Amino acid sequence: MSKLPIRILLLGLFLSLAECERPRAGDVPSARIEVVDVLDRKVALKRPARRVLLGEGRFLAALAILEREDPVSRIAGMMGEFEQLDPAGYRQYAAAWPQLAQVPRFGRSAEDTVSVERLISLEPDAAVFGLDGHGPSARSKETLDRLAAAGIPVVFIDFRNEPLRNTTNSMTLLGRLLGREKEAAEFVQFYCAELERVAAVLKAAHRRPKVFLESHVGLSEECCRTMADGMMGRLVDFAGGENLARDIVPGASGIVHLEELLARQPEVYVGTAIGSGPTARSQPGRILLGAGVPEDEARASLRAALARPGIRDLNAVKSGHAHAIWHHYYNSPLNVVAVQVFAKWFHPEIFSDLDPAETLDTLHRRFLPNSLSGVYWISAE
Repeated sequence: MSKLPIRILLLGLFLSLAECERPRAGDVPSARIEVVDVLDRKVALKRPARRVLLGEGRFLAALAILEREDPVSRIAGMMGEFEQLDPAGYRQYAAAWPQLAQVPRFGRSAEDTVSVERLISLEPDAAVFGLDGHGPSARSKETLDRLAAAGIPVVFIDFRNEPLRNTTNSMTLLGRLLGREKEAAEFVQFYCAELERVAAVLKAAHRRPKVFLESHVGLSEECCRTMADGMMGRLVDFAGGENLARDIVPGASGIVHLEELLARQPEVYVGTAIGSGPTARSQPGRILLGAGVPEDEARASLRAALARPGIRDLNAVKSGHAHAIWHHYYNSPLNVVAVQVFAKWFHPEIFSDLDPAETLDTLHRRFLPNSLSGVYWISAE
């Protein structure tokens, strides 16, 4: 089991914060633009992109932060996973911009549903893809080659694989790509300041509690899927937790078997909630969080998930240190909210003054014109 001292942890925190000081998309606006994406690829356009393809529909949140009046007008086409994986969240955006329903979809919720012919026919100025996920990615060589042959530049962003390293760079280069450098700089400044609030207080922490992060709770009977060296696992690290899965699971995600989980006994349990629509409500064991979910329903769903055989025998559950968080923070520029929530759960004695709900509310008031409703994290009673 990892026993990294807190000073090594803090070094990692400040290395992540250093990314806030190193925007990689250039500083001087011009008619011709050049960006450096998260794969260190230089991409040039004759002018800021007016029409872009979104390699994941959930990138709409990032676009809305930068193009606050009407982000939909910038979208030439998008994947359709947003309305499938987070239907309630999608409805929030569709309520703010009804024209979202008219945006062409070039795929559903997996890369093998993507039509490259459809991508090209939409005649975008650029395509914005993630390093990994539900749409075209850095591994999609054939798609990338065909887009290059059609003269369509591709820019890679990342809120998923290395969220704390790449969120600020992704927002900065998107701002440059769209001619919205000012809006990007405003968001990055706020984001970095909110991360710094956590890092500064963690200097007073003397230990890291063992944390188990169970992802996609209730999606299958398999126990227990988790995120380790990457994705939301990075948020656990930054918030001062010792991710129990990192010594067990190779890579970003995988399975920790119930027997091993019971033997290792985490001090804090966190489950992720992947839905809040009718499908989620009809499946026993799913934790309900997100847009439109009231607190009593969220708490009842967590209570049911914690009552599963084996999970109810965890010391973290029996001692009341069990929580749940909205799964989609793992692939969102709003991930700083999850960092603050984790910090309060892992170190309540030193984060009494931190209010993640206020941070989330400020993000929506300042940067996102769609309304905020629902519960996005919950703790056991």
